[in-house]
Amino acid sequence: MSQFSGMLDPMTDTPARLLTLLSLLQTPREWPGSELAERLGVSPRTIRRDIERLRELGYPVQASMGAIGGYRLAAGKAMPPLLLDDEEAVAIAVGLRTAAGGAVSGIEDASVRALAKLEQVLPARLRHRVGALNAATVPLPGGGPQVDPELLAALATAVAGREQLRFGYRAGDGAASRRLVEPHRLVATGRRWYLVAYDNDRQDWRIFRADRMSAPRPTGVRTAPRELPAADAAAYVAQKLRGSAPSYPVVAVLALSAAEAARRLGSAPVELEPLDAGSCRIRGAADPLEWQASRLLALGCDFRVEEPAELIEHLREMGARIGRATAAGAMGATG
Repeated sequence: MSQFSGMLDPMTDTPARLLTLLSLLQTPREWPGSELAERLGVSPRTIRRDIERLRELGYPVQASMGAIGGYRLAAGKAMPPLLLDDEEAVAIAVGLRTAAGGAVSGIEDASVRALAKLEQVLPARLRHRVGALNAATVPLPGGGPQVDPELLAALATAVAGREQLRFGYRAGDGAASRRLVEPHRLVATGRRWYLVAYDNDRQDWRIFRADRMSAPRPTGVRTAPRELPAADAAAYVAQKLRGSAPSYPVVAVLALSAAEAARRLGSAPVELEPLDAGSCRIRGAADPLEWQASRLLALGCDFRVEEPAELIEHLREMGARIGRATAAGAMGATG
């Protein structure tokens, strides 16, 4: 049977259902029997029977009791092949190609090797989809700290297993500390990775830069889910990053029609006031000066900032730095 199981119906085909069950159990978490039954469209009794079949075949499926207990696949000699449906296979192939130039330390060569192996066994229909996605995608290179892939794997395992984690942490000012947290999610923002977690010692939610973490050790203590004080982990990280710098609302006049400004701004949370056919006034929510300046400059038009005064001064300093940089470049070219 193919390792790509997307063409089978697990509800009516017992071998296909066992393959799908194995695929789910490969995820580093515990699955309640009721959730497995719902995912596969069968009864909890059928799930229990399928678990016994897997054990008879030599797969080390463990069960735990309790309110948050369930089934998981333990490490052992008899491990199943990697089982992927079509969407998972495409996602992994595209992700490996992206990771070849990513922010995870030492992963570039490993990603290329893994991608070559995966593409060799992809069915023709999936190779075409992966090729089309790769041809249409251009990565934007950028600088930033790299992260140990083993550390990321340890964090992801703790998140999936809802397991308390201890680690060393170095703050932005260099201060070192030991943390005990309940991991919630990993969030990738460009070239940086953040762990969103509940800090048990501080009794509050925190975000931790993965490149500043060291020696993560799971405690073996599993925890019940906590409600994050944000819509999701990505929104929480964005909120915290913006909150770490002073924020100011902006008012500026753009040399653009309101319609064209709205098109260029997309979904940015701003208010546009038409002034005439070729200009409008923009009123934006409070954000750090760097963010406000970048957003205005990215519009590609002339503009005049009315407030805040801090943004005017920030843009003036940026202009002076750009002037010095271009003057130095000109001198180097003529010298």
